[in-house]
Amino acid sequence: MVEWRCLEHQFMPFGNGVDDEPSFCKRGSIVTAEQRKRGSITGKADRLGPATVIGLTAHGPSDIDALIEPYRQELLLHCYSLLGSLHDAEDLVQETMLRAWRHFDTFKGQGSLRTWLYTIATNASLDVLKKRSSRTLPMAAFPTADPESPIAPRLAEATWLEPFPDSWLAEATENPEARYTRSESISLAFLTALQLLPPRQRAILILSDVLDWRASEVAQMLEISDSAVNSALHRARVTLEKHYDTNEREKMQMSCTDAETSTLLSRYVQAWETDDVAGLVALLKEEATLSMPPFPSWYCGRDAIRAILTAYPFRFGTHGLWRLYPTVANGQPAFAFYQANESKDSYLAFGIQVVTLDSSTLARYVAGVTMFHDPSLVAFFGLPLQLPASSNK
Repeated sequence: MVEWRCLEHQFMPFGNGVDDEPSFCKRGSIVTAEQRKRGSITGKADRLGPATVIGLTAHGPSDIDALIEPYRQELLLHCYSLLGSLHDAEDLVQETMLRAWRHFDTFKGQGSLRTWLYTIATNASLDVLKKRSSRTLPMAAFPTADPESPIAPRLAEATWLEPFPDSWLAEATENPEARYTRSESISLAFLTALQLLPPRQRAILILSDVLDWRASEVAQMLEISDSAVNSALHRARVTLEKHYDTNEREKMQMSCTDAETSTLLSRYVQAWETDDVAGLVALLKEEATLSMPPFPSWYCGRDAIRAILTAYPFRFGTHGLWRLYPTVANGQPAFAFYQANESKDSYLAFGIQVVTLDSSTLARYVAGVTMFHDPSLVAFFGLPLQLPASSNK
């Protein structure tokens, strides 16, 4: 049985030299939990005098690395909120660190180092958003699909939101004065509504209502007036209120595990791993949903989901095709899922499933499943890309 514990309303599984560029800016790397831990030990020096900046610039890059690296994690969270993509967020934070390292002499110590780094990251993100459309999820972009018809082909363009590992929130500091918490701001429901905002409004709302920055600070960052910030923030709030149900906040708070929820999740895993479609469907709410980015098709209702599961994930008639490994994504229970190779001596990463629970009644049900079909996402969650056939979770 998969054991879970509640930690700050999150599901958490038990057990579980001088160079051409600074070391943190090597491309293609994923920051590990240990690297994040080392960075946090260094501590954050936010205010530096001009003399200190000059001394650091003259002394060498390693000292600059030590100053800016502790901000990596919160910048990843910020860029993800803006972009809706782990891959893009990592690229943008790498770019932010590289720009900061190369141009540290322009900082001059006349303001906050944190504000300076956020300015670089925000403007770099806005530059990216000028070149591509906002991300979303199938349920927000397409009508329900007919399970009797073939699944629509995946869209070539990078269109979809990506899941976010809750472990990356471990060092985020919540501001009790903020309109939205960091945890709420990365929920899939919030992000889907947030992506409806124009990029600048999106940035202003995150800075103002999640990070609790003053209008004057946001105005200085974006080089606009205070009144322009307040006007954009008002429009952003109006749009968000139309598309984001505040009941979602209560659902997240109610997601704290109990014995019944833990049992439900264990039964969910068992049904997948024993090819039990009937058992899996029995765990679903009557009007449950299933979506599978990057495929635009999504399905609503037990009958439709039963038909699509039978026709696709379990169509091979092969026993033991799937393995699930518990994790946490976007404030919800989630699983890395793996598919057996042809010889069935190992399981290869297939993607991430995010499970939405229905806590509106005493009985627990699964209200929705979002299956992100992208093996590369698994590494962001600190999980292996391959499991042996005899693996124990």
